[in-house]
Amino acid sequence: MRRLRFCRECGFALLFFFTAIAQSWSQETVNVDAQAQTTPFPHFWEQMFGSGRAILSLRESYRNDLRAVKQVADFKYVRFHAIFHDEVGVYNEDEHGNPVYNFAYVDQIYDGLLQNGVRPFVEISFMPKKLAFNPDALHPFWYKQNVSPPKSMDRWDDLIRHFAQHLVDRYGIDEVSQWYFEVWNEPNIDFWNGIPRQRSYFDLYAHTARALKSVSPRLRVGGPATAASAWISNFLKFTSENHVPIDFVSTHAYADDTTLDLFGTNEDIPMDERVCRAVAKVRNEIKSSSTPDLPFFLTEWNVQGMMNARDTIFVGPALANTIRQCDGLVNMMSFWTFSDVFEEGGPIPRPFVGMFGLRAKGGINKPVYYAYGLLHQLGDQRIAVDAKDVLVTKAPDGSLAIAAWNLVDPGQKGATTDIHFAFAHLPAASHVSVERIDSDHGNVLAKYAAMDKPLDPTPAQVEQLNRETELPAPEETQLKDGRLDLELTPNTLALIKIHP
Repeated sequence: MRRLRFCRECGFALLFFFTAIAQSWSQETVNVDAQAQTTPFPHFWEQMFGSGRAILSLRESYRNDLRAVKQVADFKYVRFHAIFHDEVGVYNEDEHGNPVYNFAYVDQIYDGLLQNGVRPFVEISFMPKKLAFNPDALHPFWYKQNVSPPKSMDRWDDLIRHFAQHLVDRYGIDEVSQWYFEVWNEPNIDFWNGIPRQRSYFDLYAHTARALKSVSPRLRVGGPATAASAWISNFLKFTSENHVPIDFVSTHAYADDTTLDLFGTNEDIPMDERVCRAVAKVRNEIKSSSTPDLPFFLTEWNVQGMMNARDTIFVGPALANTIRQCDGLVNMMSFWTFSDVFEEGGPIPRPFVGMFGLRAKGGINKPVYYAYGLLHQLGDQRIAVDAKDVLVTKAPDGSLAIAAWNLVDPGQKGATTDIHFAFAHLPAASHVSVERIDSDHGNVLAKYAAMDKPLDPTPAQVEQLNRETELPAPEETQLKDGRLDLELTPNTLALIKIHP
């Protein structure tokens, strides 16, 4: 009896042991045909980035971050708020109440972008106080932007014409015609207090678009720049019925937006799927409109931010997974933001408080900075595979660049994954290189903790953190009989290159 009881206990222990092993480890096989048909894979996720507000771009810390991000993601556009904020000094009135325009800081802002190889995606906002219907309509953000409609649409039209004409005179129409002009920011929430919100915004858009086009029909204008992918169908119906110029559609979506805000339902949709579900919804609304071929820009997005996740290695797999889902549905996605030089809640008190950027306070590279560097190496043609954690791309020289990841949401334990790649139409011993971001590579939080988490890191400490987290040279190996086995711990992002 004792022996039987002992054997039963041993059996239960072994069962528990193997169950635990199975729960902490998973396997999958991915078949890749290197000569399969491909589809275009433009790098839509790294063409544009967001940043805080216009005046921040005059700071050297902002420009240092811009240059650093430019090295890992060769982006073409940057978008920020508040080019008409009073701190930029664009609009004033003389003692007789006549408009006075001053574009001195505007020039410095846009000159700085162009000198660093990026163009502005111009968000036309917010209201100069002396032009505001309600000068006291201040948003609760730290920089207290005015969200009022103008006191005079004629004066607003005049401001837009002078602004656009100045840009054309300074930079030339061939340059400015390559910019985009987006009317306002998230007018469906508290960034706009026109009454009623939608109708008053549509009126503002119509005036702004027509004023821009009066300077040159080559200037590109769009909107509605709404939060949570709202208003698109009504907006396109309005522009069509009223013959209002529109060159692109823009809106926003975040992984931690509620399903009620994004879709008007209480569906249980995982946060990792919400952004691209919203993108698909908007793309379908555009296709169903009278202007079905309009470009679509998601001018703000980010992964979920629970538990300060945006500072962790979670962002790499979440970014890759979003790219996989959104491919073919959107022309550009603007990650909010490229830098933690950012003051919506005031000056950031210390690094790693869960802010949006690729670089933390002081210019410290986060894991997402390195993730953009890996994903930048993907090819411009995509090969379809039956896997939700792999992107297979092809370069013109026939080499493959593959992103593979193990996405585990914040607060979840997750399991290590073994991915077994089986390749067809490649030499059986092709050369392979592997780079990865995981708990040991590109993970600045561990290095920052070892430094006792300084509130205000010195330049030497920042340099040390960036040096210690810089990704090492790729691991070099080769296929074995056309196969490659890859082990991915939770929230690892790997970039595999295969040269035939």
